[in-house]
Amino acid sequence: MARPARSRRSRRSRSPFSSFEHDQLPELERYGLPLEQVADAVPCCSQVGESLTEEEKTMFAETAHKLNSKKCSQKTVKETCKVPDPVPVAMTTKMPSVTPLPAACALSWKNDQDMLADIFYFLDIYSYGKLPPHCEQRFLPCEIGCVRYSLQDGIVADFHHFIDPEVPPRGFRYHCQAAGDETHKIPISGFHLPRSCYAVVLRELLEFAQPATGAQPRFFCRSNDRFRINWCLGRMVSITGIESHWELFPVEDLIVKLYQRKYQKEPSKIWVYRKLDVCLWDFSCNTRCKWHEEKDIICCALASCKKMGYCISKSFASVYGVPLTAAHLPLQGSDYDQSTNTRIVKLNAGHIQKTKSESSGCDKTLGPPRQDQEFVPSNCDSPCGVKTSPCEANVVQGRGVIRLLRTAPALSKSFSN
Repeated sequence: MARPARSRRSRRSRSPFSSFEHDQLPELERYGLPLEQVADAVPCCSQVGESLTEEEKTMFAETAHKLNSKKCSQKTVKETCKVPDPVPVAMTTKMPSVTPLPAACALSWKNDQDMLADIFYFLDIYSYGKLPPHCEQRFLPCEIGCVRYSLQDGIVADFHHFIDPEVPPRGFRYHCQAAGDETHKIPISGFHLPRSCYAVVLRELLEFAQPATGAQPRFFCRSNDRFRINWCLGRMVSITGIESHWELFPVEDLIVKLYQRKYQKEPSKIWVYRKLDVCLWDFSCNTRCKWHEEKDIICCALASCKKMGYCISKSFASVYGVPLTAAHLPLQGSDYDQSTNTRIVKLNAGHIQKTKSESSGCDKTLGPPRQDQEFVPSNCDSPCGVKTSPCEANVVQGRGVIRLLRTAPALSKSFSN
């Protein structure tokens, strides 16, 4: 591959960033990136340049200084007074203004009534996979979901949009679509439902989650999704120019706070993760968006947010004396008692079903976590597989595609046999 042609700027005084940029050219050529000139490498080098250590920055600054000194000795005094070029504009305009993630959630309430009435916003943003670090677009947001929740009233409002994605970087279209097919299955192109641009999504999200007191919006999400969601929000801000500030906390911290307030001790992380990883509501009514419900797809940004609320309601409502309603749990899950168990039926077609049996051991009310329980990690990244629940009774092979089976004692007995 031919060496990129030098631009006019390369003949001027070189900045530390220019030295770093020239140093990275062979590596970028090895990746096969199209570089017509040195300036084309700026988007790829800008993100990596921000992560350099102080020693590396000093090294490139010294390299630039030596080169400039050599040039200055061959020029007139007037030419030596020229100021080195600043960092190219593309480095700052294309970088998403990512809000720093707070270390922990500082939640405090005067009494239980304030805690029950406090409003929480559960947020999730789905993307077409995760791109390599040298790409400017680490994620391509395609779906966003958010719910307004309180322990006293349950889910009182929800927010959902399909997002108009950006064009995937050259050579990564198949990677992006394959990642989407493994999870949410939203096509990059040819999607028949309307999509919203970044400006509409960000503006409506801030209006939906704007606190009445004028404080910053406070969102909660799964800790594993925190970086992706924060990056996507920052990308929307940098593209649209809409000034906004928010706080993004792990929902695990919220569960720990609620547990500590009641039991005066901290629960184990295994217990917290297991509560959030439960697959009890994957196929419940009024949980997923309409499109994912019709396509019978588990991974949905709106469902992910609602299931956080279901988890907290199921674990803490009875403990704090809050009666469960259809806003706390889906209709299919709020009408059965605490002793019900969920059976996972594995089909040859790769679908997941649930039937309820009368045996106990799952869906217990909140209590101190048992030490002998085994942690079962989330399996949402592989929707074609079958999630394993710690309270699973039996796994039965079947054929065909069957919708959720409602309570059927005869079927439950036949499965047991």
